[in-house]
Amino acid sequence: MEFPAYHNSKKLNSTQLDTFLSQGWYRMHQSVFTTKYIILNDSTYNVFWLRYNLPGFNINKKLQKLIIQNRHFHISIKPMVITTELETLYKIYRSSIKFDHAESVKYWLYGEEAEKENAFETNIIEIRDGSKLIAAGIFDNGYNSIAGIMNFYDPAYKKFSLGKYLILLKIKYAIEKGMHWYYPGYIVYGYPSFDYKLFVGEENIEIYIPEINSWYKYKKQLLETIEVSRQHNEL
Repeated sequence: MEFPAYHNSKKLNSTQLDTFLSQGWYRMHQSVFTTKYIILNDSTYNVFWLRYNLPGFNINKKLQKLIIQNRHFHISIKPMVITTELETLYKIYRSSIKFDHAESVKYWLYGEEAEKENAFETNIIEIRDGSKLIAAGIFDNGYNSIAGIMNFYDPAYKKFSLGKYLILLKIKYAIEKGMHWYYPGYIVYGYPSFDYKLFVGEENIEIYIPEINSWYKYKKQLLETIEVSRQHNEL
């Protein structure tokens, strides 16, 4: 397979999504794609797809502290609907970050196919302080897994680590549904902006090695080994 690779479908059912996710594919607008490298600032970096192993997920003291800190906020989970309120929150969030993001929630989810029926079963987690929407997390449902798609929040609430809190809420949702896997996307070797996805603890994380079509327990040393092997075309 050449990288990157894309697959477009009118509709993906839950088991089809599980299969794509388990093979290192991920949503891009209304398609799924996979890659093992990315170009950032004119440099090429290796990427590693992650998943969280949910049965027996270890909620350590640090994660428990974050949950307790934010328990006064109101949480709701429902089918995804793009609203003016949601787009306004995203616009505020986007103006506060240093790296490029899609121009809107609608574009992130649909790309140039804004009028197309959603090919995925998508839910949203809303976090409110009273009636005020302060954070939102979007994810797709499979049969045995979920894929985290977007997290964004009001920067005025930055001290509450709402991006990470949304990840924990998605984990809680998936565990309660009896699912086994949560796919948060990828990390980029040598580019730490994506490393926040590791905050759940190494013991809960697996990484995908496309060259041998297998998942392994996350270890930084493993990433380093694969990085060297890819450079020398050994894998």
